[in-house]
Amino acid sequence: MFLRILVASSLGALLAFSAGEAPAQQWPSRPIRFTVPLPPGGANDLLARVFAERLQPVLGQPVVVENKPGAGGNVGTEFVGKQAPDGYSLLLSSNTHVINVYFFSKLPYDPIKDFEPVTLVATIPFVLTVNSSLPVNDMKEMIAYLRSHPGSTYGTAGIGTPHHLGAELLKTMTGVEITHVPYKGAAFLVPALLTSEITFSIASISSLVPHFKSGKLRPIAVANETRTPLLPDVPTMAEAGPLPGYAIDVWFGVLAPAGTPRPIVDRLNREINKVLQDPEVVKNRLNSVGLSPVGTTPEHYMEVMKADLVRYAKITKDAHIKPD
Repeated sequence: MFLRILVASSLGALLAFSAGEAPAQQWPSRPIRFTVPLPPGGANDLLARVFAERLQPVLGQPVVVENKPGAGGNVGTEFVGKQAPDGYSLLLSSNTHVINVYFFSKLPYDPIKDFEPVTLVATIPFVLTVNSSLPVNDMKEMIAYLRSHPGSTYGTAGIGTPHHLGAELLKTMTGVEITHVPYKGAAFLVPALLTSEITFSIASISSLVPHFKSGKLRPIAVANETRTPLLPDVPTMAEAGPLPGYAIDVWFGVLAPAGTPRPIVDRLNREINKVLQDPEVVKNRLNSVGLSPVGTTPEHYMEVMKADLVRYAKITKDAHIKPD
């Protein structure tokens, strides 16, 4: 009797293992789709296209990048979250993935439960930037200017973006009165700064460096916890304000639908992290636009997302931001 139970139990476990392993062993057998939940041209899009280019030869299948913008990234994110967990649908997301929890009362997905983390792929510095005609040269002068010019405007890539939270954190910590001007994407920020349509922006360094070099725009302070090698002489906002504890970290990562088999996740993690260690990719494709490669375990990426949920809960609460 005991032997029959043992054999039946072992057979059941073997069948379950085989059913779970079979898709992973056959993967990939058709094209893989990388969804970018934002318009073309941003860091998400660039990273997805770098991975598509480098993964196709090693996986032996086409890797297609598809932009699905809308609703602050929710359209593309929801799309991937509802796909089959078979390794053929991937999301190139950023920390708006967790930030959106505090800006939308009814998200069409759960940022943790509906996704399988693959790897955290890169970070990018954000810099408080002004038009060079503005009479400010450092963070103390910037705060003084904003206090003497209530209603000064700051531009963002949209409501709920890191740009938005960065400025709201500045507002909370200094008490300045500033007015939000949300644009439909980061591509509109540089023109707005160049024409002085807005007073300042806390934006990604990737599109700003050429204008720093030309002298048309001025970097005031780095929003991240540490300085960036691209602007070694520009202090952080925390040290220059001084604003102890000020930090807006912007990351990008790869996610798959929840339930994607672990062998597929591990293969993707391994291959993507190899791309992030390629010196040519790092120097010519990532560092050149301000991206710093990371590469982590799926578990670490999950820890980062959960920690950010806690951090942004405090920022939005202190800024009296309520979801729509």
